[in-house]
Amino acid sequence: MGEERPGPPGRADYAVWRQATTRWADDDAYGHMNNARYYELFDTAVNAFLFEATGTNIRRLPAIGVVAETSCRYFREIGFPAPVDIGLAVERLGTSSVIYRIGLFQGEPDLAAAEGRFVHVYVDNTGGPGERPVRRIPDEIRAVVESLLP
Repeated sequence: MGEERPGPPGRADYAVWRQATTRWADDDAYGHMNNARYYELFDTAVNAFLFEATGTNIRRLPAIGVVAETSCRYFREIGFPAPVDIGLAVERLGTSSVIYRIGLFQGEPDLAAAEGRFVHVYVDNTGGPGERPVRRIPDEIRAVVESLLP
């Protein structure tokens, strides 16, 4: 027999929150939010947090986070017209990478409708060899990301 799939995480499993509005165009022909929209929400949640929490334009740092891996576990349907609450937490903070967990919630349930995994690897942004991981995540990023650790 295979491993049992873990159930959905709860609201208490996330450190910071934001809300996104849904649009008619987010739903597919069956009235479910399109899979690509989930990944857009993950990307926006992580990068908006970094912009807001650091108070700086993260695109101009000497090292920038590039997405190395993403995944999503779906637990129940969500879609237009209700807003989506997005919870963000850090699963692991390494020397050159961060693994985020992003929970999507809609409506009353305290259990996530979906949970994403989003991996940033920090690479040189100074015009050097490029796309090579740096030895250390920028201090501005590390300081705010540490606040998302359990």
